[in-house]
Amino acid sequence: MNAASASPTGDRSAALPILAVVAGIATFSAMDAVIKGASLAVGVYMALLLRNSFAAILTFPLWLRAGRPKPSRAAFRVHVQRAVITSAMATLFFYGLVRIPMAEGIAISFVAPIIALYFAALLLGETIRRRAVLASLLGVVGVLVIGAGRFGSGAYSDEAVAGTTAILLSAVLYAINLVLQRKQALLAGPVEIAQFQNLLTALIFLGVSPWFAAVPDKPSLLLILAGAVLATMALLFLSWGYARAEAQVLLPIEYTGFLWAALLGWLMFGERLDLPTVAGAILIVIGCSIGARNAKVESQSPRRAPLT
Repeated sequence: MNAASASPTGDRSAALPILAVVAGIATFSAMDAVIKGASLAVGVYMALLLRNSFAAILTFPLWLRAGRPKPSRAAFRVHVQRAVITSAMATLFFYGLVRIPMAEGIAISFVAPIIALYFAALLLGETIRRRAVLASLLGVVGVLVIGAGRFGSGAYSDEAVAGTTAILLSAVLYAINLVLQRKQALLAGPVEIAQFQNLLTALIFLGVSPWFAAVPDKPSLLLILAGAVLATMALLFLSWGYARAEAQVLLPIEYTGFLWAALLGWLMFGERLDLPTVAGAILIVIGCSIGARNAKVESQSPRRAPLT
């Protein structure tokens, strides 16, 4: 081992993308809790329309300060693709989340990083290492332990079945979104991604406003504004991190979202934790640590993909 690779500066540089993604997942989880509360009050559509509209306004000054970066043709194509997928994914996710507990919904959605590992190999040409597969398997076992405790205690209502189905469909779209997130991060900077992601998604929701629009009250508006701030922060964290490390290194960190969901679900909605939930969470954390160990991190100047 040479001195440079063992230096404290090198270790810190390798850890920064991982820490950025951890912060991104934490803030996204807080956004989930806030928007769930808003969706219960004004409906999923209005919560998502206003969240993305507020977020586009919030990121506009950052975009101006960054020199008004304009996307290349290739980058704009990915921005549009991800906005379309995100719109459908978010609608399905929050439709489900208002019908089942947060921790349960997040646990179900954990099939997405597993699927995304193979999408990353197919679409990005990444080699799937054994460590990444082991991390994902531990995550799946953790989710199964949680599911056994959650689902084995009684029958689902029709609403819960609809919610679970919606989140499963959302998870498939989320897997594609995770891979596009990596591709997008190689084509554009975090501020450009945040601005165009929020703007395009808001425009998609605005297109169907004549059928679903409603007037929210002041408390709901404040909740949605908080959700927009959190979503913008998360997008910046995740875009920065995904530009500097392989998707398969960062994907297992998605499992930490369960820990945040369990905490926020308890604090905001009175959802309790049980022993299977704690046991599953421990397995998930172990899987994340294995996936993050010896991470292959790219240089601090993100490599850009060919503009094709």
